[in-house]
Amino acid sequence: MTAAATLSLLPVSLLRPSCRYYSKKGCLIKGEFRIIAIYGQGEGGLQRSSWDAIFDVEDPKPRVLLSKGKLLDVNEALEVARFDIQYCDWRARQDLRSIMLLHDKIVEVLNPIAREYKSIGTMKKELAELKEELAKAHNEVHISEAKVSSALDKMAYLKTLVNGELLQERIPTESSFDSMSLTASTSSSPVAVNMKSPRRGLDISGPVKPYHPNLKNFWCPVAFSADLKDDTMIPIDCFEEPWVIFRGKDGKPGCVQNTCAHRACPLHLGSVNEGRIQCPYHGWEYSTDGKCEKMPSTHLLNVKIRSLPCFEQEGMVWIWPGGEPPTTIPSLEPPPGFEIHAEIVMELPVEHGLLLDNLLDLAHAPFTHTSTFAKEWGVPSLVKFLTPASKLEGYWDPYPIDMEFRPPCMVLSTIGISKPGKLEGQTTSQCSTHLHQLHVCLPSSRQKTRLLYRMSLDFAPLLKHVPFMHILWRHFAEKVINEDLRLVVGQQERMINGANVWNLPVTYDKLGIRYRLWRDAIEKGLKQLPFTKHDI
Repeated sequence: MTAAATLSLLPVSLLRPSCRYYSKKGCLIKGEFRIIAIYGQGEGGLQRSSWDAIFDVEDPKPRVLLSKGKLLDVNEALEVARFDIQYCDWRARQDLRSIMLLHDKIVEVLNPIAREYKSIGTMKKELAELKEELAKAHNEVHISEAKVSSALDKMAYLKTLVNGELLQERIPTESSFDSMSLTASTSSSPVAVNMKSPRRGLDISGPVKPYHPNLKNFWCPVAFSADLKDDTMIPIDCFEEPWVIFRGKDGKPGCVQNTCAHRACPLHLGSVNEGRIQCPYHGWEYSTDGKCEKMPSTHLLNVKIRSLPCFEQEGMVWIWPGGEPPTTIPSLEPPPGFEIHAEIVMELPVEHGLLLDNLLDLAHAPFTHTSTFAKEWGVPSLVKFLTPASKLEGYWDPYPIDMEFRPPCMVLSTIGISKPGKLEGQTTSQCSTHLHQLHVCLPSSRQKTRLLYRMSLDFAPLLKHVPFMHILWRHFAEKVINEDLRLVVGQQERMINGANVWNLPVTYDKLGIRYRLWRDAIEKGLKQLPFTKHDI
């Protein structure tokens, strides 16, 4: 049972009255809230509810596993993790019991009968003390919840070792960043776990290594359809290779290498002529499949330049830079009910992985984006990202934001808002209006990213028709990106010089860690990828 479900069993109702309310005892209760006092034979004059049984759990005693050596094997470590979870469960129940008892005391203080014997000053003092105790108890519940989450992650990791999954691949997992030793929470001495491979955490330092070919085996959005006219070209760099996109005679987009076969002139400096891209040097013309169809002033030779599979879907142009592509392309459309309001492309001087690390992190917002969208955000005592054990998606707490990493380089997020810069509700579903964002971080080179940003709203549909609104959106987007960019560029400089940009992962880094583990598995060429069902 969740804390919310348990709280619903409390013997008190706080409701906004639409008129006067009379209790069964005939007491008139006035004011903004009505308080229903429940009488009975229970302790303290209050009826005791059945929720007491929830907390009737035996206090787990200290348990130490007997091991032949100083190190435990994986099965023994799994048993230690079970002790951890048992203790965390007991601790959380005790914290929740404290909240229940404090609510009982509040009911007693506000009881109409008790008020007859107390002064207003005494009641205010008692309520102030109870409020302070309640705040402390709620904080303890948050801490217990985080410990339970960490213990469950640790358990899941150890189970994969027991089952033999990923053991041979030597992929580090999130729980390895919590601690290098697993300890029964009630035990007085730490117990080290004998692991077959070092799991000291993430080491993202030094110059960016060449991209593994497997990272190219995905459909990648590279441009918005609205930007690609019949007579225009869009030059792009993708995985350190130059390409150019243009429309052929049939109006369909094509992608060819941005280098003429004759004298290596950049083709994008030329023009589009009847669905063919014309080199500005000697006028050689290439179709969307890379075949040279025209050679002015000389005999036509059988010449062909490289081309990539290219497709247009849902207002975006996609390419496949790897091997044989699949027949289907993933959908990046905003959810039903949303309308696209802005599509923006930027070229940023940072490696795409560092930019993804930044986009997958919301804990930095109150400190970094102080002049834009997070200007009035407070600093929560605890920020968490809650996600299924085998997914690259989830939701933030306390921010009403859902987020997903979509391989190989996309981030999708849905933000619950009440008005620009304001958050409301505890989850996205509780919010009445939403902003949906798509960020595509195409790796142009090892120190440059092509960013495609698309913003959609499920409210204010007429806003997209306001003249020059796209200029305002771009100004705001650039302002937000620049707040991040000055930090990420600094990270990149230090990373290249040997600093580790993932030194100490903490609770709110979960999604970023999972992205890094997924990418590590891709670049090592592993067939079994963590947090995804897709194999390569």
